[in-house]
Amino acid sequence: MAQATFAEQALPSWRRAVLKVGSSLLTGVDGELSGRNARGLAAFIAASRTAGKEVVIVSSGAVAAGRSRVPEDLRKTGGLVLRQALAALGQTRMVGLWQSLIDAPVAQVLLSHDDLRNRRRYLNARNTLLELLRLRAVPVVNENDTVAVEELKLGDNDNLAAIVAALVDADLLLIASDVDGLFTAHPLRDPSARPVDRVVAITPDVLAMAGGAGSAVGTGGMRTKLEAATKAAKAGIATVLFNGTAAGTCAMLAEGRFHGTHFAASGTRLAARKYWLRHAPGSGGRLNVDAGAARAVLGGASLLPGGIVGVDGEFARGDLIEIVGPEGCVAARGLCQYAAGEVRRLAGRHTREIEAILGFSYGDTVVRRDDLVAFDEVAA
Repeated sequence: MAQATFAEQALPSWRRAVLKVGSSLLTGVDGELSGRNARGLAAFIAASRTAGKEVVIVSSGAVAAGRSRVPEDLRKTGGLVLRQALAALGQTRMVGLWQSLIDAPVAQVLLSHDDLRNRRRYLNARNTLLELLRLRAVPVVNENDTVAVEELKLGDNDNLAAIVAALVDADLLLIASDVDGLFTAHPLRDPSARPVDRVVAITPDVLAMAGGAGSAVGTGGMRTKLEAATKAAKAGIATVLFNGTAAGTCAMLAEGRFHGTHFAASGTRLAARKYWLRHAPGSGGRLNVDAGAARAVLGGASLLPGGIVGVDGEFARGDLIEIVGPEGCVAARGLCQYAAGEVRRLAGRHTREIEAILGFSYGDTVVRRDDLVAFDEVAA
């Protein structure tokens, strides 16, 4: 697509940004790690730092970098274990690429599903990233693929970037892709596709514009970018999607301008804790509740054991679980005061019976209202 199809726009005002860079931007046609596109982005980072701004990079490319170091006959089988090994081989090369292009200390930060699910580890990750920024370093964040298992993977770096943006209180999420921005339809398949310069709200109609999977070396596509922009918007963070392979567009960023799609931030911002409860990866556990309990948590009340009719999955005390109403829709998410086996014993019972049933009590509520975020609608 021609760059000129998107109107020139001013970047939203920002002091701290998260820049997500996809695998396709860091690999050449031969699959080898390449700095061709990263140089323009590194120049933008340098100009931003000179202007007193801070940038956190969320970078893909480790698995692709590792793959190029292994003979083809050895990477035909292996599944997830092979991917973990390739990530281990490629992480240092990917971070080394950024260090070679940025005249500042570059710090590698690997995050896992558990780091974002566990409140204490989430806050530890936040404190580390903020301290690195205070030290004038450039954090390079990636999912810790070397230890992730399939059912507990974050899945794609677009959504990880949105989580990191909220984690560090960023003002702006920049997604560098190999496409110019969002189109009304897939531009290679539909000749009537038109560029979308600005999205005020990501509605079902906007989601319908998203195509399928991305490049051969990436894990995302337009859909994951819209998901990331949605998460960022709910945290009060604007998102800009642009073509990181276009040298002219990258050069414009340092001047506060771009060609691409601007996703506006929401007018209101969830409190940091509520945002984490809504978007952090869950434990997979679910508490099934009756209609009265569903209405109560939607109204901001705590979840009491009497309204629980069933428990799905296994989880520990303090894990993030979903609260599901009688129609099977998720009404809320929250931190459970009791482990799964304990909740099963308490389901349907009165709060005054907790200590008699368990022999101890962590309180009268299964999920406290301060540890719970309700969805605006049961079907949300």
